[in-house]
Amino acid sequence: MTAPADGDGLPPDLHRPAYGVATLADVLPGVAAALGTPVPRGDLPADPLGLTEALRGARRVAVLLVDGLGADLLRAHAALAPTLAALSSPAGDLQAPCPSTTPVSLATIGTGLPPGSHGVLGFVTEVPGEGRTLNHTQWADDPDPADWQSQPTVFQRAAADGVAVTAVGPWAYAGSGLTEAAYRGADYTGAVGPGDLTALVRAALDAGPRALVYGYMAELDLTGHVRGVDSPSWRAQLALVDRVVEQLVDGLPDDAALLVTADHGMLDVPAYTRLELDDEPDLADGVRLLAGEPRARYVHAEPGAEADVLARWRGVLGDRAWVAGRDEAIASGIFGPVQDALAARIGDVVALARGSWAMVSSRLEPSPSRLAAYHGSLTSTELAIPLLAARGRALS
Repeated sequence: MTAPADGDGLPPDLHRPAYGVATLADVLPGVAAALGTPVPRGDLPADPLGLTEALRGARRVAVLLVDGLGADLLRAHAALAPTLAALSSPAGDLQAPCPSTTPVSLATIGTGLPPGSHGVLGFVTEVPGEGRTLNHTQWADDPDPADWQSQPTVFQRAAADGVAVTAVGPWAYAGSGLTEAAYRGADYTGAVGPGDLTALVRAALDAGPRALVYGYMAELDLTGHVRGVDSPSWRAQLALVDRVVEQLVDGLPDDAALLVTADHGMLDVPAYTRLELDDEPDLADGVRLLAGEPRARYVHAEPGAEADVLARWRGVLGDRAWVAGRDEAIASGIFGPVQDALAARIGDVVALARGSWAMVSSRLEPSPSRLAAYHGSLTSTELAIPLLAARGRALS
């Protein structure tokens, strides 16, 4: 396993996630500790967020993850989300993992570990040795989820200790590779809409004397990608999210608590900060495979061409992105300690966008290249996610 170096080498506008201090990886281990089931995490503390104290007395805890609900976005639109705005914040803002993208974040919250430990290291990554990529949102059973992400989940550990564990998410995601990798050990219940999710979460809280219920809402992120976060559609969707949270708060059992968090923030990318990779032929020289996503690129080089590819990408991108070789990126600590067997899933070259830049390829990725908003990099807006809490009447 390769451990982070002392200095991360990042530019001042990009930030290394503070794993083991205040990140998404720290949420479920803290909840498990509050329910009497501490989770071993190697060198990481069991409950750095202090949730054992914040949730004291709770025997049932629901954790709702709202995809794309960045802390900066929520603060900017607090008037549209009065229920969320009124919740307490037991640990302040948290940080998403790197890359700040949904599959990485879901595996991170599910395992309670940084990406370098669980191995879901990007939206799209190479399957080493096979010359193909894996899109984690379109993953069925190849590769086998138990092999690709072999770490035990917090759900498994809690279930083994007698906690009733349920995950509630979109009906279409039941049985997917990502669901199996991130939520293994939980009883997955498919929801057909926000109202159904609300009812299913509330019912699952009554499943036993100790219960851990995880809920996932996808619609806000999708709306942001398609319409932009500065759009009437996104604002209307945020108001609907707030209504779901209001219903969950109103229906909390007396001895239960609700936590609301997110997987990443996001930002609009205007036309003038889109670098069209197809228009830069030098960037394709020596490249055998392009992975990642527009704000977090993994570039896999032809054997022997790694140094030349790195130099070309640095030269063309300039200050539009932080561009590093694999070893430099791992040493920076952005993924947490990286297991040696997982390192090849990271590109020979890593390019993380700065400002509002995106590295799109309309030829290779026509649909993603047309989106209005993105995430994936390490700006504060992409990393900052809320952690909000509500407590049942017996706990107040």
